[in-house]
Amino acid sequence: QVHLVESGGGLVQPGGSLRLSCAASGFTFSSYAMSWDRQAPGRERELVAQISTGGSSTIYADSVKGRFTISRDNAKNMVYLQMNSLKPEDTAVYYCRFSAYWGQGTQVTVSS
Repeated sequence: QVHLVESGGGLVQPGGSLRLSCAASGFTFSSYAMSWDRQAPGRERELVAQISTGGSSTIYADSVKGRFTISRDNAKNMVYLQMNSLKPEDTAVYYCRFSAYWGQGTQVTVSS
């Protein structure tokens, strides 16, 4: 049974940083690309970042390039999203994704 559990969200001021974590289980983690998606109120869910199985290849949404970094630890079945220089428009629920599976999400609110 696939489980994806996100953590690390919270309230942060503009310009601040957060690090999201996702603990994965129930599948062969190292064999699959992993992604972070987000959904803001009233908007569709969108891809934020994706990382290849070994971590050597990454993809970012244009809106987060240069500010966010996705990484993974295959020994721990973990995927991370380091978010720097946060903006109010980054406010959303952030989801860890594998194939067609999502976690429950973690809320990120950027506000002064």
